[in-house]
Amino acid sequence: MTTPPPQGNPFAQGQQQPQGQNPFAQGQNPFAQGQPGFPRQAGQPGFPPQGAPVPPEQPRRKIGFKTIKNIVIAVVVAGVAIGGFIASRDDANTAAVGDCMHRGSTSDNDPDLEVVDCNSSDAQYEVLAKIDGSFLSDTLASSKCEAEAKGFQYVYTQSGDGKDFLLCLKDHKK
Repeated sequence: MTTPPPQGNPFAQGQQQPQGQNPFAQGQNPFAQGQPGFPRQAGQPGFPPQGAPVPPEQPRRKIGFKTIKNIVIAVVVAGVAIGGFIASRDDANTAAVGDCMHRGSTSDNDPDLEVVDCNSSDAQYEVLAKIDGSFLSDTLASSKCEAEAKGFQYVYTQSGDGKDFLLCLKDHKK
């Protein structure tokens, strides 16, 4: 006599169902293999193949001294550039006819002229004319100011630092 085949899932990988019990009647899934929900499937995106080791989490990248140093240098360079731009807005090259100027230095070679408000107590000179071009000698500059601005008292020439120009100035009456 032969024995009858076992009852249950013939594909259950060696698990024997007790005879007389229907796993579907008790709300169990005989295919879940001990896991709730859907079983993991090898080859699906996001799931490593079954039995494969899980790779370790990548270490977080640390910010090194070199990176911090480069950021600090970039901030300092940007600050100097912005500061230079703000400081140069009041230079002689921004002067126009009718503006008042203040001499920031006692040196005749670099008087450091700055544009100031004409009502300010710092106002020393008034711009009578601004002439573009290069003037290599004081006599050439003076003759150009005589032709362009009657009553001038001083000449200021700037060359080599951007645009070359000549300012014809007189004392500002307060």
